[in-house]
Amino acid sequence: MWRIKHIFDGDFGCEERAPGQEDLVSVTIVSDGGEEKYVTVADAWLRERGLDVGSAWPEET
Repeated sequence: MWRIKHIFDGDFGCEERAPGQEDLVSVTIVSDGGEEKYVTVADAWLRERGLDVGSAWPEET
């Protein structure tokens, strides 16, 4: 099983997004065996699923 270790919002306001572009976040996930992976997903996708640090990462992704 993979769990969310860290969520990083890299938007510091110094660069503008294109109109209609989604807010993206970088997510560090870690397996039960200690392997780490980094993924980028829409912030809204995380919120819609109620995912936060410590949450299990959905298997379908």
